Amino acid sequence: MFSPFKFKLPRMFIGHFGVGFGAKAAEPKISLGTYFFAAQFLDLLWPILILLGVEKVEIKPGITKVTPLDFTYYPISHSLLMVLVWAIAFGFVSWSFRKNKKAAIILGACVLSHWILDLIVHRPDLPLYPGSSEKFGLGLWNSLSATLIIECVFFFSGLMLYWRVTKAINKIGFYGFWLLAALLLVIYIATTFGPPPTSISAIGWSAQLQWIFILLAYWIDRNRVPRVLEI
Repeated sequence: MFSPFKFKLPRMFIGHFGVGFGAKAAEPKISLGTYFFAAQFLDLLWPILILLGVEKVEIKPGITKVTPLDFTYYPISHSLLMVLVWAIAFGFVSWSFRKNKKAAIILGACVLSHWILDLIVHRPDLPLYPGSSEKFGLGLWNSLSATLIIECVFFFSGLMLYWRVTKAINKIGFYGFWLLAALLLVIYIATTFGPPPTSISAIGWSAQLQWIFILLAYWIDRNRVPRVLEI
């Protein structure tokens, strides 16, 4: 039977989703699902590359206080140069479909924000470009309490922004919002305090569960509308 305690999602988890929630305030015309997709794009690409053997990660319990994962090689998904490429590409694709320049810039910024937040929490393992020997990371993961505080600040700030700029038009929009928020928190707690993953393939496959949050976000956002705020 599946249990969230059997694996750990690999990154700053709810912090990235917090960015997705908060981005809705900048351009309410774009679905929350699309913002989630942009904010988590790197961590949706990374497990695919892991499963294909293109990028590499090792399981080393105790390497940090928060995650047992040692990200030994991931230049395509997480080098700064490639992240800039992905951010520009994501924004360009959005602009091609919507012709909304503002939305394209915000979505590209969401993709880039992932690297910036990873820079805060990771040990020095983030390369500047493929083949770079220099690695960067401020190492917040060495403190569990500091990591939890930063994650929750990003998450609840984004959550409040989303709640402030949208309103439910039915029960799905109201209860679905709280269900999504609760589900993200439960999974985050389970993966943070659960045991290390059993294998690299388990990491790659379990990370695909992030698509559930994206699909839920699309569904819930269809049942909420932008709120007219009083100035």
